[in-house]
Amino acid sequence: MHVLRRAQAADSGPIEYVLVPTSTLTPERRARIDGILDANPFLAELGALFEAAGHELAIVGGPVRDALLGRPGSDWDFSTSARPADIERIVGSWADAMWDVGREFGTIGLRKGHHDLEITTYRSDAYDLASRKPEVEFGDTIEGDLSRRDFAVNAMALRLPSAEFVDLFGGQDDLDDGLLRTPVTPEQSFSDDPLRMMRAARFVSQLGFSAAPDVVAAMTEMASRLEIVSAERVRDELNKLILGAHPVAGLRLLVDTGLAAQMLPELPALILERDEHHRHKDVYEHSLTVLEQAIALEGRLESAPDLVIRLAALLHDIGKPKTRRFAEGGTVTFHHHDVVGAKLAKKRMRALRYSNELIDQVAKLVELHLRFHGYGSGEWTDSAVRRYVRDAGDQLERLHILTRADSTTRNQKKALRLQRTYDELEARIAVLAEQEELSSIRPDLDGAQIMAILGIPPGPEVGEAYRFLLDLRMDRGPLSEADATEALKAFWAARS
Repeated sequence: MHVLRRAQAADSGPIEYVLVPTSTLTPERRARIDGILDANPFLAELGALFEAAGHELAIVGGPVRDALLGRPGSDWDFSTSARPADIERIVGSWADAMWDVGREFGTIGLRKGHHDLEITTYRSDAYDLASRKPEVEFGDTIEGDLSRRDFAVNAMALRLPSAEFVDLFGGQDDLDDGLLRTPVTPEQSFSDDPLRMMRAARFVSQLGFSAAPDVVAAMTEMASRLEIVSAERVRDELNKLILGAHPVAGLRLLVDTGLAAQMLPELPALILERDEHHRHKDVYEHSLTVLEQAIALEGRLESAPDLVIRLAALLHDIGKPKTRRFAEGGTVTFHHHDVVGAKLAKKRMRALRYSNELIDQVAKLVELHLRFHGYGSGEWTDSAVRRYVRDAGDQLERLHILTRADSTTRNQKKALRLQRTYDELEARIAVLAEQEELSSIRPDLDGAQIMAILGIPPGPEVGEAYRFLLDLRMDRGPLSEADATEALKAFWAARS
């Protein structure tokens, strides 16, 4: 079999396409494909339906790539010569359910058993220079369809029901090399859909691959084209990158090519800053290290990978550029960068259209990531522990992870001391949690009792008294109703 490969002269002359020989599927990969087909007989059934109707059908993209890598998933993407109306007619009586997920883009969704499938008419997506929405043209051949896909590793197909393997652009070789190339020139591919530049970084993170030099060059040259892509699509790609197995590699690619400056400018801004505790290391490198160390601790959470802790780790120091100050002796300080960073995190995440819940969770962690260091070397009173738990709320476990991950010192004695101190804090929290309901600390008197004791109506004064009792609860722990009443009356008398 032969595939198309781009060839360029040493003098950087015009790129030409040449046919080069490539091997067919190895026995191991053929066995993987056959195993998937045997385990999912509905695939052959579906292929036979389209064949009987006079149309082509093939599994395309990620499912084929992942099958060859030995990591089959549960998502199935198909490409066909049939138009949307024909797809509905062919699968109408066969599918258990069917829905229109994007008819204008040629896609019909359906369910068969416990499988969700998407079948899309052969197509090519292209952006107008100033448009955020792709223009879709339907095609008639799988060759044309595959040529317009993002990367060669995603431009492989498996025809159904024949199980013929189609690899026109050397995707299998790229799998062997761990390389991301585009089927056509990267300039054309990224012009058709600028989001593909983000996908390159995402696949670096997910697959552990590297981007080909011409892909990196095109990303660098065309980074500004990302501005026409909607914030939601950029956000979704960023999430997939951050949740990948190698997010730091993907993030480095975004920064090195200038893409991060387009959608997450706070990250490259860290490169010129210096960490006040570890001045041999800039804050950018520190932040990437914190991200890696947080990922290593994700086993403490109920589910991993965890988007909240990864975003918080990445963004925890983004307040430093705005708070950098130079003191005598060459010392650099970043006072209040935690508070400033929380505000910046909210602003950036809103721009990327994150949910309010996720924004609040990440911002809280950024704002609290220095709280542990505010208590010295472990001189934690019960009151301090209660406030720490109350302020962290439902993010306490993530705060534990972020605080531990934020220690990147190369001084082993200091690292062990910080670890022991935090171990002691967690132990104190556990002890107090057994004695008190730390996760839901409330005053010892509720609003109705406050109004009855003080003889006041609902209003701001009740809130003032409530806050007094809450502070008292933090300082002294649980009080009896009688003691809380006495303290409230004394506070109110002094206030009056």
